[in-house]
Formats: sequence, structure tokens, C-alpha cells
Amino acid sequence: MPPKKNPHTVTLYDTTLRDGTQAEDIAFSVEDKVRVAGALDDLGIHYIEGGWPGSNQRDIEFFGAMRRVRLKTSRLAAFGSTRKSGVRASNDANIKALLKASTPCVTIFGKSSKLHVRKALRVSLEENLDMIFDSVSYLKKRVDTVFYDAEHFFDGYREDPSYALSTLGAAAEAGANCLVLCDTNGGTLPFDVAGAVRDVRRRVKAPLGIHAHNDSATAVASTLAAVREGVTHVQGTINGFGERCGNADLCAVIPALKLKMGIGCLPPAGLKKLRELSGFVYEIANLPHYTHQPYVGESAFAHKGGVHVSAVVKSAETYEHIRPELVGNRQRVLVSDLSGRSNILYKAGEYGVDLKSNREVVRHLVKELKKLEHQGFQYEGAEASFELLIQDALKKREKYFKLLGFRVIDERKEEGKAPYSEATIMLRVGDMVEHTAAEGNGPVNALDRALRKALERFYPSLREVKLLDFKVRVLAAGEGTSAKVRVLVESGDKLDRWGTVGVSENVIEASCQALVDSLEFKLYTDGKKRKPWK
Repeated sequence: MPPKKNPHTVTLYDTTLRDGTQAEDIAFSVEDKVRVAGALDDLGIHYIEGGWPGSNQRDIEFFGAMRRVRLKTSRLAAFGSTRKSGVRASNDANIKALLKASTPCVTIFGKSSKLHVRKALRVSLEENLDMIFDSVSYLKKRVDTVFYDAEHFFDGYREDPSYALSTLGAAAEAGANCLVLCDTNGGTLPFDVAGAVRDVRRRVKAPLGIHAHNDSATAVASTLAAVREGVTHVQGTINGFGERCGNADLCAVIPALKLKMGIGCLPPAGLKKLRELSGFVYEIANLPHYTHQPYVGESAFAHKGGVHVSAVVKSAETYEHIRPELVGNRQRVLVSDLSGRSNILYKAGEYGVDLKSNREVVRHLVKELKKLEHQGFQYEGAEASFELLIQDALKKREKYFKLLGFRVIDERKEEGKAPYSEATIMLRVGDMVEHTAAEGNGPVNALDRALRKALERFYPSLREVKLLDFKVRVLAAGEGTSAKVRVLVESGDKLDRWGTVGVSENVIEASCQALVDSLEFKLYTDGKKRKPWK
């Protein structure tokens, strides 16, 4: 049942391009940041924090580049700190850099904790209040929107509530559009966040925001708790990127606000782009997608256990908390040694094969699957190999070619020089035998090239196939280099991408199994439109 519409609305403020880049494994170029800003704008994010122009040249160049970009829905924000001690805002280099960025919004942070005022800034408590007031007041006269980030607010509130509140009062009196309460160390639990926000709302009349870090794995929960207490401005990053353990993940916050709490924050069309945006930002950051990420991860709506699948087939709501399509995701059913009849029927249906009336084939597939997985095969990331397995069980699998044998030479002739790899293969297509060799930049690449070289004159469409990913997993680490390995290969053409698997104590043999399945799957999908080679 959808939540009741809540009159409460929330403004979304994304800081992926600033706070997100403080993660140790993330570095965006200026061009990367411009592309991400465009994607955030397309989603419908209200504010995009572009960076700190007073801290580095890259952010200065980014703001310059963004002057040539017309945003449809988002407003760009520059980020910085309050003025330094002993310097008025009008003469402060950081404040000047913020104004030079020429953004419609400026966000500045100041200290809320006595500890930080005394130990980090080394100024008096009164001077800190004046720094906040002077900075916000000066900027507010020159910029349309000024947000004040109360850094370490919850730590400061726990230490001395009266002083922490006085720092908010200074920013509010200076005209800040919103006071953002920051859990900078990420150590405050959601119920303590809720209690503090409740108290602040009683004492401060300005609009409030929340900025939570994830050091206690509660950033999303703390953000939602704050919103429930009346916060109307939410800060976070796509995929939770950020310093140390990251920030509140907007990919979880946004659907929770809209679908669980009934709070307006994005148009429906934007919500459906959430998974696509998540993947885009991972790609720009050159990081692997987090498979188990809530809402947008590949496994977020994946079902493996037979009991689960049996129920999901009858009603998705039995094991899915929302419809995956609402966030641009999809339901998936996995096949493994935990699979039952329901998993097999569901997967076969995905491939357009109706097995409901063929109990014997289903029974055979379940038995075969359990046997193969016991040997080390895994089909969760190799659904193309599983589809070929179904065709085997139906006795409908076409033999486009038969690999008769192969030999791989991997030789280094001189110290310091790269090894030399050559693969020789023999295969049969119809009544013809091909004996071919090819070189490569490694044994697997040489084997792949030899296979293609032999087959492409019979099946020209194989020229379209590209090897996209190659993973090797040791299955029994205690056996050392003699252990069995599993190779997962991801391939693709102009229309699709697919995964195949091979298992052996010999990594070249396992690779060969996966490569052969990959090419056979391409010919099988082509064969739905044309007959195989005779």
C-alpha cells in the first residue's frame, strides 16, 4: 500500500562533487564533474554542491566550465568556510573565491563545538560567533541563497547544548536560508539525532537541514529520523561516496522519503532514473558497482532460495518491499544449488521457454544444477551458460562447432621482456576441420583470438563479440596453486551482454570452457533468426 501523501516537502542537496570526492579512492576530473552535474540535474536534484573554489584549482576550473552549462532544474552551490580569525569577511580570500565562483547559492561551514573552536580554530567562543555572523551576513547581501553548515553540531550539542545553539542563532540572525545540522564524525545514533533536532526546532525558527556521515552505518537512518522531526533540507551523495565511511546515500534516502514516508522530493520520472544514475556515477568514478546496494544494486531484488522464488512468482510483495521498477531496477531470480522448481521455471520463462508441463526436464535440471554447483560452477553471473544448459536438457542445443583440442604456449625468451603467448586450436564445423594458431597478450587472449580466427569465416557475426570482463576465483584456497578455479567471462555485442562460466584445476581449461560458451551463446541467439551451419 502506498504511503499517505505527506504535505512535508524536502529539498535535496547533493554533495557528490565535493564531499564525495574526499573518499580515498575517488578523483574526478573537471570533465567528469561537469558530466555528473548534468546527470544530477536530469534526475531533478535541487542543489548541486560543485566544490570548494578556495581550496584547489580543479574546482575553480569546474565553476568556470559550468558557466557554459545551462541547468534545467538544479542550482549550483559553491562551498567554503567562514572567514578566518582577525580578517573581516570583505577581505577574506576564501569568501572572495566563493563570490568569484558566481553561483546562485553559497554554502559555508562553521564550528559548533567548543572543542573545535578552542583546539582547531584556537579562537575565543565569542570570536567564533562573530566569524559566523560576519561571513553569512556579508555573503547574504551578495548571493541569493546562503546555507550554513553547522559542522560537528551533534558533538557540540552533546558537549554544550547552549553554545551549539548560539552558533545556529548567529547564522540565523545573519540571514542564512537554512541551518544544516552536521554529524561530521558520523558517530551520533538516529534516536539522538531525532532528540537534538526536536530541541533545535523548539528554540530556532529558521529552516533546518541534515548532513550525516556513515561512520556508525546509520547515515541514512539519521537523515530520515531528522526529516521526521521536521528537517526540510537533506544533504547526501550518490552511492554514499564520501570521506572515511562515506555520507548518507541519496540512492537510499530519496526512495525512502518518497515511497515510504510520502514526502515529495523528486518527480516520478526522476525516481525511475535512480539506478541508472547510480551506475553512471560508479562508472565515472571507475569503481565497481556495489551489487548489494539497497534499492539500486543488482542484487536488491534478486531471489535465490526456492521458497522465496515460489512466493515471489505468486506475488512480488511477499519478498519485495517496493516495486523495483519505481527506482529503475528489476526483479531477478538466481539459479544455484539452493534452487528449486520455481527458480528453474522462472528463468526458463525469461528465456521464452515454457517448462511448466515438462516436469521431467525440470527435475533433471534441478539435479544437474546441484551437481554442477557442487563441482564449482556458479550461474548467478553466468546466465548465458545456464540458458545453454536448459537447451541441453531439452535436447535442443545446436552444435555450431566442436572444439577438438588446443595447445597454449606461454614463453618468456629474455629477462625483463614481456612473455610471448600463442594458442593453437583444432575444431570441427560441420564436416570441416579447422587447425588455427594466434598470438595474444596472454594465454587467454591468444586462445580467444585463435577461436575467433577459426570460426569467423563460418560465422561472421562473431566479429561483433567483445570480451568485456574476465574474473578468476580460486575455489579451495588451502590447495594452493593446484586448487580448482572458476572463470567468469562477460561478453557483449551491439545489442546485449552476457556471462558464461568455466571450472577446472587448469585456469586455461576453465577459461576455454567460458569462452566456448560465450561464442556458442552468440550463435544460439543469432540462430533464433537463422539456422546453424550445416
